[in-house]
Amino acid sequence: MENEASRILEFLGLSERLKRELRHSWLSDGRRESVAEHTWQMALIALLAYRHLEHPVDIGRVLKIILVHDLVEALAGDIPYFEVGERKELKAERERAAIEEIRTRVAGDTGQEIFELWHEFEAHTTAEAKFATALDNLEVQIQHNLADFGTWEPIEYDLVYTKMDARCSHDAFLVALCNAVKAQAEAKMIGAGIDVASIKARIAS
Repeated sequence: MENEASRILEFLGLSERLKRELRHSWLSDGRRESVAEHTWQMALIALLAYRHLEHPVDIGRVLKIILVHDLVEALAGDIPYFEVGERKELKAERERAAIEEIRTRVAGDTGQEIFELWHEFEAHTTAEAKFATALDNLEVQIQHNLADFGTWEPIEYDLVYTKMDARCSHDAFLVALCNAVKAQAEAKMIGAGIDVASIKARIAS
């Protein structure tokens, strides 16, 4: 028992890095969002939304998937969606190595469970993983909508229309939530003087 307690504490020393690993998202007070905060917000959205889904999910498993989906970033770091270059090219390889190391560090049935949950999320095939993946994309835009518009990169204007839809398309409620998030983003862009109509026309063409 003492060995297991020590192993848990040692792993929490690693996972604490997610509280310090910053994402390319800002909070409404101007501070950058941490990976841990992103994960918490995803979990909260899941709890708020799962009863409304067209296709039911096991919310317990969804929350487990969300809890571990970015654990690899404690070792591999966070890389913005639109980044290009060597770091992006090596992302998948580094994350696969990281989840292997995490399985070893945690060990036993728990380490194997974390390993399997992470791979379930990456595969995007189960109902629970699809829901978690949709929320992973939605949370990014929700946080952008809450942040000062000055923190947005121009490339992120297009992502309002190209990044979320496919991940939400399998469920009617997720489509409705996605549309609400997009409408909020559009209002923010229009308020900042961005020509939303031209962006949508360019993407459609």
